[in-house]
Amino acid sequence: MMDLGLLVIRLVIGLLFIGHGAQKLFGWFGGYGLKGTGGWFESIGMKPGYTVALFAGLSELIGGVLFAAGLLTPIGGLLIAATMVMAIAKVHGANGIWATQNGYEYNLTLIAVAVGIALIGPGKYALDAFLF
Repeated sequence: MMDLGLLVIRLVIGLLFIGHGAQKLFGWFGGYGLKGTGGWFESIGMKPGYTVALFAGLSELIGGVLFAAGLLTPIGGLLIAATMVMAIAKVHGANGIWATQNGYEYNLTLIAVAVGIALIGPGKYALDAFLF
């Protein structure tokens, strides 16, 4: 049952990060694409915005794919966690912890999940289990 639970966690978090990356990179799922996301990054002092958006989108997309598939799971978890650390540092941190005030509660939860799974492993329903 634990392996099934790990699969559920990996799929939900991984697929959501794939979606976030696709929003930034391609404008899918209501996102703004690289140009729009880059403009927003510029507006909050992250320059060059287009490049930051590209790296953030790739980190979310690749991290999400790896995490969901359970392939190179520690790397996927690290990419997800790093993206959330930047979100806390640049956007949510100054607002305190609670999400109701646009704080970093949710970002911290995602970091805990990504790091936790990276440390304990993805379970037997993962490509890592089949390949390594």
